[in-house]
Amino acid sequence: MPKLGCSTAILVWSCIILLVLFIIGLAIGPIGASILGTEAPSFLRLTSPHVELPSEEVSNIAGFPITNTLIASWFTIIVLVGIFYACTRKMKLIPGRLQSLAEMVVEGLLNFVEEAAGKKRGRILFPAVATIFIYVITNAYLALLPFFGTVGITGHEGTFIPLFRGANTDINVPLSIAVMSFVFIEYWGMRSIGAFRYISEFINVSQIGQGFKQFFKGKIRPAVTNIGLGFINLFVGMLEILSHFIRIISFTFRLFGNMTAGEILLLCVCFLVPLIATIPFYGLELLIGFIQALIFAGLTLAFGMAAITPAHEEPEQT
Repeated sequence: MPKLGCSTAILVWSCIILLVLFIIGLAIGPIGASILGTEAPSFLRLTSPHVELPSEEVSNIAGFPITNTLIASWFTIIVLVGIFYACTRKMKLIPGRLQSLAEMVVEGLLNFVEEAAGKKRGRILFPAVATIFIYVITNAYLALLPFFGTVGITGHEGTFIPLFRGANTDINVPLSIAVMSFVFIEYWGMRSIGAFRYISEFINVSQIGQGFKQFFKGKIRPAVTNIGLGFINLFVGMLEILSHFIRIISFTFRLFGNMTAGEILLLCVCFLVPLIATIPFYGLELLIGFIQALIFAGLTLAFGMAAITPAHEEPEQT
């Protein structure tokens, strides 16, 4: 019988260990316990998952509540600042590994923006779009670290309060990102084509004014037509303004819903089949975090392009 190579033996033993851990997790979890009629040892027994949609207050400074999602947001900022400082503190013409990593991320995002918006406009949109993408995906990935949801303090009523909770699962964080996206989009539009011209694309009463002038000149039929069409266009413009504000709601609940659902899924799987059954779902959460960051940044990019391009003008070609 031929001997197994070193790498093959490691792979075989790894699969065996994973299979054993999966069987043990299945046996000690609620599913296996209900089928086999067994009970897990006390040190392996898990409490039922408890989901709190509002963020939980960890501390209070001068009346300002410090919540676990706020701490997670600060942690994300510290991690990002640390990573980019480490990547850029010794920049060279021939980059090292860390500098190459930073350049790869920045270049990839820049190409993504410029391919959609063109080089000139892409440079305008890039900083905000890239920041949103990096911040959202970092929030999502850091929330998968083991100490998120497990390290905490005991509250006033004896309840466990985690010190860290995924920032994207607090509706205030997606809302704040959505508001900033909205502000950037409107700012880009006003800066690109002028504030008055940008606003006149939504609120335009010139046709109504023209109709009233024609009415006083005795041109009744064209006056009625222009006044009627003017009010219709004004109503459509109001709906367009409303749609811009509705974007804030859609951006917020899309990110909040997907990230919260993913966290609940991980909690439930970890409770039902402890130990290693959550590994495939962690991979799924990595994919979902990337997709949600790409969607948020991509929609900001798309609406930003629409804002800086007048209605009668074609987008810039690359």
